[in-house]
Amino acid sequence: MKKYSFKNDYSEGCHPNILEALIKTNLVQQNGYGYDEYSDQARELIKQKMNHQNADIHFISGGTQANLLVISSILRAHESVVSAETGHIFTNETGAIEATGHKVHGLVTEDGKLTPEHIQSVLDTHTNKPHQVKQKLVYVSNSTEVGTIYIKKELQELSAFCKANDLYLFMDGARLGQALTSEINDLTLEDIASLTDVFYLGGTKNGALLGEAIIITNDKLKEEFGFHIKQKGAMLAKGRLLGIQFLELMKNDLYFDLAKHSNVQAMKIKSAFQNKGFQFLSDTFTNQIFPILNNSQIEKLSENFDFYIWKKIDEENSAIRLITSWATSDEVVEEFIGEVSLL
Repeated sequence: MKKYSFKNDYSEGCHPNILEALIKTNLVQQNGYGYDEYSDQARELIKQKMNHQNADIHFISGGTQANLLVISSILRAHESVVSAETGHIFTNETGAIEATGHKVHGLVTEDGKLTPEHIQSVLDTHTNKPHQVKQKLVYVSNSTEVGTIYIKKELQELSAFCKANDLYLFMDGARLGQALTSEINDLTLEDIASLTDVFYLGGTKNGALLGEAIIITNDKLKEEFGFHIKQKGAMLAKGRLLGIQFLELMKNDLYFDLAKHSNVQAMKIKSAFQNKGFQFLSDTFTNQIFPILNNSQIEKLSENFDFYIWKKIDEENSAIRLITSWATSDEVVEEFIGEVSLL
């Protein structure tokens, strides 16, 4: 029996609508480099959904690439970025930001989310200008690397703090679909467009073969961004490959339907662990959950399912990470829940 993987969002391919659209349009000639009609239509749909016609939208291939492009284009040589210690740019991108010469201030947080108080602590210890780097950008993820989300009040407070302190606010949206469709979410796409300077909609983790949509709402950051995309090798010659995918995902809110499905499947599994009395590393309402199990229980579940051991709690117990995808079926979830019931 082949194991079912809960390791990440990449175990499946793409939604069938995308494959059908790619085949149907395969022999239709289009302009390259993202100037095709499909990319234009996708941009227009995204603008409509966030009620922001003046945004600049760029389609690129992946999340690390998006983070690198945005941050390196914004920061000057002496400027730095503030992130939670769990942030993707701090833990999982091989020092991509540091490689461009910019310091990342990684801050310890309880739930993966930054607050104005966190950021202020960095500002307070970097007052000896010009002998220390200048903080210029705040990086947040929604949902975070530990599955938590920002509610509207939290993002409003961050946005106000950044504006008051001449900082840009950038949201990593690799799992933004899951954040926006979480049962506890009160943010809209329009809210995020108005409260951040730049963010992106992740497609790779939500039904696409590949692709992220970088959305720039601050006019100061729009100019010459295309040069950064080209210079760093991120301008896809056959940009239609990305445009077609986002066009299909935006049609009839497929993007949000897929994200909601992945959340619902995760919450079924979460309930199964709760009913058995298990504790969690963090209380999440998205498609990532982190139950704490002992070694024998982890070994038992590993017989038929793959997942990561996320954090060792002590010699006997660890938190595992389970990620459900847009394609995780009811049958798989029921089978896994059956295994949980036997622990």
